[in-house]
Amino acid sequence: MSKKSSLPSRPGIWRIAGQLSRRQYWMFAVLGLFVPFVMWSLYAASSWVDPIFLPGPLKVVTRLYTWLVDDNLLGDAAISIYRVSAGFGLSALLALPLGLLIGAFRPAEALLEPLIDFIRYMPAVAFIPLVMLWLGIGESAKISIIFIGTFFQMVLMIAENVRLVPLAQIEAALTMGATRFEMVRLVLAQSARPAMLDTLRITMGWAWTYLVVAELVAANSGLGYAILKAQRYLKTDTIFGGIILVGVIGLLLDQGFRYLHRRLYPWAQARV
Repeated sequence: MSKKSSLPSRPGIWRIAGQLSRRQYWMFAVLGLFVPFVMWSLYAASSWVDPIFLPGPLKVVTRLYTWLVDDNLLGDAAISIYRVSAGFGLSALLALPLGLLIGAFRPAEALLEPLIDFIRYMPAVAFIPLVMLWLGIGESAKISIIFIGTFFQMVLMIAENVRLVPLAQIEAALTMGATRFEMVRLVLAQSARPAMLDTLRITMGWAWTYLVVAELVAANSGLGYAILKAQRYLKTDTIFGGIILVGVIGLLLDQGFRYLHRRLYPWAQARV
């Protein structure tokens, strides 16, 4: 055997399922966020495209400042956060027990999953006329659109989280004489909790994507409304600023979910 082949291979950061230190992780994260902004700055400064259609980052930051000082940015952000939180919270409140029921019992799966699969392919925007007829144009209509956009997907993902609980855990609990209620509460729900929290993290992102759709419903405030109003007057700096602000809020929420996952379930966060 050659000397070269006898040397143990050093594990690298690019190996499959490799690990990064926190410092390495944040180095790559900052690089991944920084490079697109540099490319955007260079392209906007090149004069290849009219600034009306592609304002530079400095102009967008300036617009965000004037929006904050003169145009009630905090109020727009607060009402959008409220709408997303209410729609997402209602969705989670109903989807968690229903998904647990579908994942635990095959009759419930057969009864409910085809119907939910059928509805989840319907675009949430198609429900806007019905929502306006049923609920009017108040806050409940906007919250309902966000609920419709997240609930059905969330139910199926929660059910799949429950179905992925290892069979060995279920058999061990049955051997120890666990009742049906104890199986659901102490085995399935407990074992699936880390995956359920990840499902909530992912569907929170979907809730924000439906924000602009929800604020189409006769809104006069909110980040989505400001973006749509700016479109009418070709205020692309406001459009870019609103989109970036939504992204920043979403990134902070996502990191909050990840932090909660690491604190609550340290044994299950190797790749989180």
